[in-house]
Amino acid sequence: MAYKISDECIQCGACAAECPVEAISEGDTQYVIDPDTCISCGNCAEVCPVGAPAEE
Repeated sequence: MAYKISDECIQCGACAAECPVEAISEGDTQYVIDPDTCISCGNCAEVCPVGAPAEE
């Protein structure tokens, strides 16, 4: 199950830097995860300072 980034995102970019498959990109108001590319490794959730990424 892919991860999704909630509205808690503060656009720090920590999650994108940790994604091994480059599934995370910067959106207009927050970072977004491509669910088709996400491998559900959890790296993004581990580094996020506000806990924005979570499994759908």
